[in-house]
Amino acid sequence: MMCEVMPTISETEGPGGGNGTGRRGSGSPLQSDSEGHFESLMVSMLEERDRLLDTLRETQENLGLTQSKLHEVSHERDSLQRQLNTALPQCRSDSGCNHKLPASQPDCHL
Repeated sequence: MMCEVMPTISETEGPGGGNGTGRRGSGSPLQSDSEGHFESLMVSMLEERDRLLDTLRETQENLGLTQSKLHEVSHERDSLQRQLNTALPQCRSDSGCNHKLPASQPDCHL
């Protein structure tokens, strides 16, 4: 998953990439440019927040599905392990058991 990175906004730059020497007088064109830039920045930030929230929701849903599958697979593994334990002879190395499989059964490699 890739995230879009917003460009860095320098605090020394004024609206339109200037050097910040313009002043915000009431009714000046620079003020409306600055407000427009600020509004554009806020809209961009809100859109990015919405995209991130959507990605978070999707990721949480995927996590829930994955955890559910893990739970199912764990139960299946346990069931198969019980089947193996009942099907194979129970020998422990400390009991001195030397059972061999009959010749009709092929060797099994786990």
